[in-house]
Amino acid sequence: MPDPGSIPMSGPLAYFLTWTTYGTWLPGDERGWVKERRGIQLPDYKVEHEARRKLNESPCVLDHRQREIVEATIRQHCDVRKWELHAVACRTNHVHVVVSAPISPKIVIEQLKAWCTRRLKEDQFRRGTLGREEWWTEGGSKRFLNGESSLEATVQYVVEGQ
Repeated sequence: MPDPGSIPMSGPLAYFLTWTTYGTWLPGDERGWVKERRGIQLPDYKVEHEARRKLNESPCVLDHRQREIVEATIRQHCDVRKWELHAVACRTNHVHVVVSAPISPKIVIEQLKAWCTRRLKEDQFRRGTLGREEWWTEGGSKRFLNGESSLEATVQYVVEGQ
């Protein structure tokens, strides 16, 4: 009989991934913000002012067409990778994705953001509106959904609660 410590634990049912568009939720934000390895932080005007001063370009607010491109790109990429996409919602300043994938959520979010960036830049080129380089903030929220009830509630939030 194998040692119980050597039996791999099953992974989460899905990931709840969220990322924001560039410059729309800065460190110090009045809504609160997350500092890596330190968790949720209180608003701090000085920190927000300094972060805003360091922006390379204006904040990114996605229009209707761009939001459709992001959602379609995420659906296509999940289909190609054979990941189960439970829900996706792109808003003007953030994206929510609920997905089951056999790799780390960090890699999933990196791939989705990269492909969305590629498709948004292609659309810029087609429309002759080149200019934006920064689309997303660094990183993003990666939550594990371990039970059916949490998966269902999160899908409902993404689909209906936005």
